[in-house]
Amino acid sequence: MAVAASEVNGLVLTPISKADGNFHRPTELKAFDDTKAGVKGLIDAGISEIPRIFYRPPDDDDSDNVSGRTQIHIPVIDLEHVNKNSLKRKYTVDRIREASEKLGFFQLINHGMPASVLEEMKDAVREFHEQDTEVRKQFYARDLTKPLIYNSNFDLYSAATTNWRDTVGYIGAPNAPNPLDLPEFCRDILVDYSKRVMEIGKLLLELLSEALGLNPNYLNDIGCSEGLALVCHYYPPCPQPKLTIGTSEHTDNDFITVLLQDHIGGLQIRHQNKWADVPPVAGALVVNVGDLMQLITNDRFKSVKHRVLANSEGPRISVAGIFSTLSLPTSKLYGPIKELLSEENPAIYRETTVRDFNIQFRSDGLGTSTLQRFKLSQADNV
Repeated sequence: MAVAASEVNGLVLTPISKADGNFHRPTELKAFDDTKAGVKGLIDAGISEIPRIFYRPPDDDDSDNVSGRTQIHIPVIDLEHVNKNSLKRKYTVDRIREASEKLGFFQLINHGMPASVLEEMKDAVREFHEQDTEVRKQFYARDLTKPLIYNSNFDLYSAATTNWRDTVGYIGAPNAPNPLDLPEFCRDILVDYSKRVMEIGKLLLELLSEALGLNPNYLNDIGCSEGLALVCHYYPPCPQPKLTIGTSEHTDNDFITVLLQDHIGGLQIRHQNKWADVPPVAGALVVNVGDLMQLITNDRFKSVKHRVLANSEGPRISVAGIFSTLSLPTSKLYGPIKELLSEENPAIYRETTVRDFNIQFRSDGLGTSTLQRFKLSQADNV
């Protein structure tokens, strides 16, 4: 028996049928994109069943239970007095080294960002996504040169599944846009938050340099803090959260990520082939190692797979500070740091520009390991 399709804001929603003959993914992806209303637009329309494009692939439906879940401790690292007390700094560096080598994730407290700024940033993300749809549509774009980029799923047309989230992106460095080109209600907080995250990132890169046995300025001097983008995610409440995913399993395509997450939860990392929660800690920032950091440290620091579950209670809000120049033109090459190499520890990866790495990542879409594409063959090391 044929299954009827329904229409929401011009988007034809195809429910699941056994034959699945009515479903043509490319057509429905474009129809969804053309609404310029994102996932939030579906919720505003009052849907009770999610469109087919958001269903997880069949081989991913049971990923929650494939290897079970595990309770591991995500280190919470206190940065208080780290610049004033040499013993405290050494202790902190040791903890960051251990976390970066074993888990690729840790949380920061006493990082210098006032709680009021964290709340204001989350409020601004919420306010943007909960504006009137017609106002929000004005910013919808897939043009990376725009001062503020709003869309749903950067990899909409290349990924295997569509994630249940909408996103606003802002480039804070090296070429920040004219603040007057930003919406007035979030202009000041975007600029202020970016500056504060940059300060935290530069300190983290000092501590990571020391954790590698290098000069404290090493990672900053080679440009790891040259670029910063804010990626502001909005995960609307989902009527069928078990059928979809908030953010697919992936690794980050940057040097480090400094993440602000709200109280909802749902962030998980894959550890020893099991999923482990990264629980929200009030006032904390989550830090994770990115692919480019794993590349330049020759696998010493680990860029770990992680994901975000869809939820029914949201909206969930997060703000990722991405330390990378992304697609900006550059000739600077990054490869394994020579000071970390030896005859026993030869280079694992070939050199690349950040731009080339990012272009490959965007082409691959979430869920594909871009880092593996840059691995040297054994013959290259002979």
